[in-house]
Amino acid sequence: MGSPIELRTDYSSARLRQLARLSKDSNQSRRLLSLAAVLDGMSRADAAKIGGMDRQTLRDWVHRFNARGLDGLVDIHAGGRQPRLTPDQKAELAQIVETGPDPATHGVVRWRRVDIQRVIKERYGVDYHERYVGTLLADLGFSRLSGRPQHPKQDERVIEMFKNVWPAPGPQAISHFWLEAVCLNVSGPFVKPSAPGHDGYPRVPVLIKLSASKAIF
Repeated sequence: MGSPIELRTDYSSARLRQLARLSKDSNQSRRLLSLAAVLDGMSRADAAKIGGMDRQTLRDWVHRFNARGLDGLVDIHAGGRQPRLTPDQKAELAQIVETGPDPATHGVVRWRRVDIQRVIKERYGVDYHERYVGTLLADLGFSRLSGRPQHPKQDERVIEMFKNVWPAPGPQAISHFWLEAVCLNVSGPFVKPSAPGHDGYPRVPVLIKLSASKAIF
């Protein structure tokens, strides 16, 4: 059985308990309470139970506390799994997606996730799942909305010829604009009234001539 390790004494047990209450890290708080119990003279086994650990684990935390202080009682998390595509490769992929496919090379006129999946595998040797390709594209700033497919052989000049474009009406045309409106509660001797409304008065259609400044569209 190893000899007990002396605990640094620049923190009192009361101070450790105060720090445990102020800490937002529950694991750090438990370890601080165990160390405070050690400073109060409690056995290492009983002090370890306060923090929900065994005696050997408490011994390891004492080592870290003596070496690094309060920071030594915080869990050190690994950096996580390294991304399979480097930042440069992601930037290059974003450029490929933004440029669009080459029908002669890729065999498609617009990108789909399965197409991007194939490009990533062929170009970078990384085999992503098709669903994750959508997540990757979202991280690169692309939305799920796609543009309307365009035939590679369509002629823009022919499209312009068949567009139904009418010139905008000028002031003279607007000034002679006639608007047929329904005038409510109006009757006249020369117009046959229509069926009366809910208020008992007939509705009669009349013609109103509007000037250019009063035309309403």
